[in-house]
Amino acid sequence: MIGHRLRLGAEGDRTGLARLVIAALAVLTVLVLLLSTATGASDASVVDVALSLVSGEPSSVLSQRDHIIVIDIRLPRALLGLVIGAALAVSGVVMQGLFRNPLADPGLIGISSGAALGAVLMIVLGGALPAVFLGLIGAFALPLAAFTGGLVATLLLYRIATRHGQTSIATMLLAGLAIAALANAVTGVLIYVADDRQLRDVTFWSLGSLAGATWPKVVTAGPIILLSLSVLPFLARGLNAITLGEATAFHMGVKVQKLKNIAVVSVAAAIGAAVAVSGGIAFVGIVVPHVLRMVIGPDHRYLLPASALLGGILLLAADMFARTIVAPAELPIGIVTALAGAPFFLWVLLRHRASTGL
Repeated sequence: MIGHRLRLGAEGDRTGLARLVIAALAVLTVLVLLLSTATGASDASVVDVALSLVSGEPSSVLSQRDHIIVIDIRLPRALLGLVIGAALAVSGVVMQGLFRNPLADPGLIGISSGAALGAVLMIVLGGALPAVFLGLIGAFALPLAAFTGGLVATLLLYRIATRHGQTSIATMLLAGLAIAALANAVTGVLIYVADDRQLRDVTFWSLGSLAGATWPKVVTAGPIILLSLSVLPFLARGLNAITLGEATAFHMGVKVQKLKNIAVVSVAAAIGAAVAVSGGIAFVGIVVPHVLRMVIGPDHRYLLPASALLGGILLLAADMFARTIVAPAELPIGIVTALAGAPFFLWVLLRHRASTGL
C-alpha cells in the first residue's frame, strides 16, 4: 500500500485540485445541457429553456411550439448525449487501467465491433424476420440487435480468455483483436450484399449520430448505461492498485479476478447500450482520460467521475457543432469526434513513444 501511495503521489497531491475540477465540470455540465437544448432553428434562449424546464410549462417568452421542440426533441437528445459521452469516457478509463495501456479503449476488445455487427445484421437481414416479431419490437429492433451483438462478443471473449477460473488480460487483448477483425469482416460481407437503401442506412449509422434520440431510447438505454457506470467507482481503489501489476494488487488485498469480471461486464453493457442508440463514436474514450490525467493525476477515485462529466460535455459540444456547422443539414457526430480525436491520439502516441524510448 505504501508503494501504491508513493506512485499516486509522485506527481504531487492533487486531491484538492481534483475535487475543484469535478465541481467545475458538474456546473459546466448543467450549462452545456441548457445550451444544447437552446441550440437550433427556434428562437429559444438559454434562460427561456431553463425556465421552461423548471416549470414544465412554456415561459412568457417561449412559445408552445418551441416548448415542444425543447422537451420532446432536444432534451432527450441532450440527455442521451450526456450518458453516452459518460459511458465512452469512463469505459476508456477502465480499459486503460485494466490493461495498463494508455491507448486502450472498448474497441480494443471487440465490444464495439460486435455491437456494430448486430446492428448491420438487423439493417441488412432484418426484413427476413417474421412481421409479427418486428411489429412487437418496433423501433427497438436496431438498438436491441446492436446490444445483443456486443453481449455475444463479450461472452465469446470471456469464454476464450478464461481458463481454470482465471482471466488472462493478454489473452483477452489478443482475442478481442481477433473478434473485432472477424466482426468487421462479416460486416464487410453484409455491406457487400446490401442494396442501396440498406447501404445508406449502414453508412449513416456507422458514422454515429444522436439525431434519432427519443424518450423511449433514453428510457431503454439510459438505465443500462447508468447502472453499469454506477458500479465502476467502487473499482477505483482496485484499479489504482492494479497499475502496479496484478501480483502486487493481489498481495495488497485486491480480488483481481473479481475486479476483471465486474469491469469487463460493466463496460460491455455500457458500450453495447451506447452503440445501440448512437452508432459508432470514436476517440472519446481516449481523449477524455488523457486530458484529465494531465490535470488531476491518475487516481481513479477522481478520474472516473471527472471522466463521466467531461465525456458528456465533449459529446454534447460535438453534437452542437455537428448540428450547426452545415445547418440546416446535420454532420454525423462520429466525423466530428474523429476529426478532433485522431490528431490528439497521434500526439498521445508520439508522446508515449518518446517517454518510453520506443
